[in-house]
Amino acid sequence: MLKAARDDLPRKALAEFVGTAFLLIAVIGSGIAAQRLSPNDTGLQLFENAAATAAALVAIILAIGPASGAHLNPIVTLADRFFGGVSTAETGVYVVAQFAGAVTGAIVANLMFSLPAVELSTKHRSGGGLWLAEGVATLGLLLVVFGVVRSGRTSAAPFAVGAYIGGAYFFTSSTSFANPAVTAARTLSNTFAGIAWQSAPAFVLAQLGGAVLAVLVVAVLYPRVADVAPAVLLPHEEPSR
Repeated sequence: MLKAARDDLPRKALAEFVGTAFLLIAVIGSGIAAQRLSPNDTGLQLFENAAATAAALVAIILAIGPASGAHLNPIVTLADRFFGGVSTAETGVYVVAQFAGAVTGAIVANLMFSLPAVELSTKHRSGGGLWLAEGVATLGLLLVVFGVVRSGRTSAAPFAVGAYIGGAYFFTSSTSFANPAVTAARTLSNTFAGIAWQSAPAFVLAQLGGAVLAVLVVAVLYPRVADVAPAVLLPHEEPSR
C-alpha cells in the first residue's frame, strides 16, 4: 500500500501543479482583463475578478480533484497533514508543486496579456486590518473545506469553496488571498491582482495564524474529522493496476 502511494505521487504532484497554475492564470488573468474592460470602476473590476476566479476554481477542483484532491493551497495540505489525510512525503511534494504551479501560472497570465513574464508588483498591501482579514479568510476557508467533507457532501465541496472565495473577495478587506502559494506568485505581476513582495510575508504569517486557529476549531467541531481527511477536497482513489 505504501509503495503504491509513493508510485502514485508524481501523478498527484502533476495534478497540484496544473491545478494551481490554472488558479493563478484565473486570478491574475481576470484581474488584468477587468482593468482593461472597466478602467474607471474599481468595484466592477473587483466583481469581475472575483466572479471569474470563483467560477474557474469550481471547474479546476472538479477536474483535478479525482487525481490529487485539488488542495491547490499549502495551507489546506498542511491542515490535512495534521489530521492524517496525507503523509509527510505527500505534503512536501504537494507544497513544492503548488508553489511551482503558482509561479508558472503567474508567468503565463502575464504573457497572455503581452506583459513581461515577470514584473514585480508595486502594490503595497499592509496594515492590521488587512492582516486580520487574511487570518479570517483562511480560517473560513478551512472551516468550509473540512466542514463540507466531514458532512459527507464531498460532491458539494468545489461549489462551496468557489462560493466562499468569491464572497470573501468582498467581505474581507484584503480580498481574501488565503493561500501562501497564490500570495507569493502574485508578487510577480504588477497588475490588479498583484501584491508587493514587501507585503507578502505578513500576509503569509496571517494566513498561517488563521490556519492554526482553524485546525483547533475544526478539531473541536468535528472530533472524527481524521476519518474523512483522506477525502479532502474530493475523494482521490489510486488508479487500478
